[in-house]
Amino acid sequence: MNKARIGSDYIPLVEDDMPRTRLVLPFAKVAWFTVSLPFLAFIFCVVWSVVYNFEHSTSTHCKVYNFLPSVSAAIGHFRPQKDVWKGAIATQAAIRFLVWIMYRRYYKEYVYKWAQSICNVATITYAIENISLVTLSFWTSDENYAFHKFSFITFLIMSFVHMLVAYFIMRNCRNVTKESSEAASLQWKRRTMMTNVLCILLACYFFYRHNKYCEPLVYSMFALSEYGVVLSNMGFHSTAAWDFASSRLMISGMKLRII
Repeated sequence: MNKARIGSDYIPLVEDDMPRTRLVLPFAKVAWFTVSLPFLAFIFCVVWSVVYNFEHSTSTHCKVYNFLPSVSAAIGHFRPQKDVWKGAIATQAAIRFLVWIMYRRYYKEYVYKWAQSICNVATITYAIENISLVTLSFWTSDENYAFHKFSFITFLIMSFVHMLVAYFIMRNCRNVTKESSEAASLQWKRRTMMTNVLCILLACYFFYRHNKYCEPLVYSMFALSEYGVVLSNMGFHSTAAWDFASSRLMISGMKLRII
């Protein structure tokens, strides 16, 4: 019987009672597909809002000219944008559960024992970030402003903590030699994390100026900074494609296996 090693377990690849029909996918493609769902949905929502809901999506209490909608306006105020976004987020959230399993196994096998508590922080913040992304998407600011705001703040905090901890683990806590794909992943993690922090600071600055002085175009700069936060977060999570470049996802019958 042929077997493949996953952590400390062995998963049979060929069994007598295994269905003949099976599909084996490179996990890197699964990771890229997962990130592409919210990315394409986000681009669609922004473009559609500008083209078909420009006046309403860019208006503010200041009544000054702006040319970009905020993230909340683009994904949660109009249809079909909100339906497209919700569908993409619900689908990617389910697939990201597999990514969460992969990282959990990876940390247990390839990270020093003294850093396992740090790994727990990484996996917990990853899960909370994913959940808060779902809740802020399904409970928009129009429907439940307080809960949407809480979910959005939780998402930002958990996202930043996860980025910082995951980068620290991959840079300092592994007991294996770095491969070229992992080096590329580490470099991209650092760049997207720094971009994310910069965009958050810029968003706070422009939001303050918008509410304080009501200047034209400032709210658009705030929206553009928000886009940077969203896209850099997606970029960070896309590094799973490099982290698990040699892994495969096998679909056999009604079962999913990571090999």
